[in-house]
Amino acid sequence: MDFRNVQLPREIHTGPGVIVEIGDVCDNLLSGKDITLVTGNTTKKIAGNQVIEILEEKKYNISVIIVSSATDDSVEQVTNLSKNSDAILAVGGGKVNDVAKVASTNNNIPLISIPTTAAHDGLVSPRASIKNDHDNVSKEVNAPFALVADTQIISNAPYKFTASGFADIISNLTAVEDWKLAYKLINEPFSDSAAALSLMTANLLIEQANNIRPRHPESAGIVVKGLISSGMAISIARSSRPASGSEHKFSHALDKIAPKPALHGEQCGVGTIMMMYLQGGDWKKVKSVLKEVNAPTTAKELKIKDEYIIEALTQAHNIRKGRYTILGDRGLTEEAALNIALKTGVIK
Repeated sequence: MDFRNVQLPREIHTGPGVIVEIGDVCDNLLSGKDITLVTGNTTKKIAGNQVIEILEEKKYNISVIIVSSATDDSVEQVTNLSKNSDAILAVGGGKVNDVAKVASTNNNIPLISIPTTAAHDGLVSPRASIKNDHDNVSKEVNAPFALVADTQIISNAPYKFTASGFADIISNLTAVEDWKLAYKLINEPFSDSAAALSLMTANLLIEQANNIRPRHPESAGIVVKGLISSGMAISIARSSRPASGSEHKFSHALDKIAPKPALHGEQCGVGTIMMMYLQGGDWKKVKSVLKEVNAPTTAKELKIKDEYIIEALTQAHNIRKGRYTILGDRGLTEEAALNIALKTGVIK
């Protein structure tokens, strides 16, 4: 693996109340006073207005743009607005962060990420998922220049987001096994250090599962640190391979098939149960850990019909075809998919 260009944040601030440090972070890292702040309608009220107030007191000039979806149109709007800015601040969830990542990369300016949820491992990773006319596209982008993750704010978000983030980290277990398989069978580049960091992160969270509970800043902090570590593994590998394998293919297939998909991490968690079964690993332990944090483990808990689960399993191999996984090139038959889902209890 090529380690000459590993992108990691310059500063990471985590803990309850750290949002008040955003002014000092900007003073320390930015060369100018013109900022584009990207947020959502709800997240502006939750944290964006406080950030604006803090920075205006420090005489920053702030242009605010509301983003409702991670699309090419949103990226174009933010890119155009921020062309003359010294930095972009992303205050919100995954969609806000992904759009801001691409726009900051387009304009070659720093991005400071201020997440309001901990739902997936995109917090500091150099990847962004953007929806175009046909599909979701994973783009290579610059990693955030800094992260300010206020665990008090994150713990106040609906608990399902934190459980989703936990599940997304647990999916590293099957992702790394798929990566090893691709290395052995098709000689795909493999990073021992990135894989080790990814697995260590997942196993540390498994050990902490009984400490993950709703509306608790320390619980949010455990998940946030795991998401940061997982994102760093992606940066080291310069690929999402350490955290995205067959279980992510299943989740992305569900996104296309199900009328109302669940959260990304929730779907990946359920996918991990089934892919771990395929890989011959301890899928029962994965299921038990997800249950312990009250993350979904069944189609019913995802609120997705059984038929969509089966269809997603049979179509998952068609997602990102260049990424070899346990699903192979031909995928699963309907009979095999049904057997896997029944055996693991994902469907009844």
